[in-house]
Amino acid sequence: MSTLNQSSSLNNCTKLPLPPHDQMTSTHNNVVDEIQSQPFDYSKRAQWLRAAVLGANDGLVSTASLMMGIGAVKHDVKAMILTGFAGLIAGACSMAIGEFVSVYSQLDIEMAHIRRNKDLEEEEREKLPNPLQAAAASALAFSIGAMVPLLAAAFIRDYRVRLGVVVAAVTMALVGFGWLGAALGKAPTVRSAVRVLIGGWTAMAVTFGLTKLIGSSGL
Repeated sequence: MSTLNQSSSLNNCTKLPLPPHDQMTSTHNNVVDEIQSQPFDYSKRAQWLRAAVLGANDGLVSTASLMMGIGAVKHDVKAMILTGFAGLIAGACSMAIGEFVSVYSQLDIEMAHIRRNKDLEEEEREKLPNPLQAAAASALAFSIGAMVPLLAAAFIRDYRVRLGVVVAAVTMALVGFGWLGAALGKAPTVRSAVRVLIGGWTAMAVTFGLTKLIGSSGL
């Protein structure tokens, strides 16, 4: 009899009152609405967006401009490809070193701030930038952009057709990079794509024209 009373007492203790189903659903919806209503911090996205999109765009424009410049004075496809490849290697190394130095300087500043505020040390260390990761991302993005004009010109022997294909390939890539950067950053896509396109065209035209002028002058 005592055992039955103890079992009944335990059962009564474990029967906790639950809120009504409507109240639980309302609470869940309020939590979801609160999470969805919080604005997304696009400044965090800008850290890798700058290294990726701008690095690829730099690789595209600088390598294409170099190839157009050498193409203004030399019709040989080998000379154009070698010039573009040298530009790819030099530019990727330059971007990686520059990004590494820049991010390492930022890291030193943030570490000094952490040392002055020891209470925030554990929390702040998780947000510290990685110089090697930034350098690798920058070099990779530059190389991807530089490969566009190289691949466009690699298998075309005719000089005029080669220049036309390079310009066409670079034009499409410029529009794509401009649109992608604007879309990820929630900026006007058309304006950004046009701005990037005009900048790339200007760089190639200036390099081609000046190299042609200097080459024809016999200097």
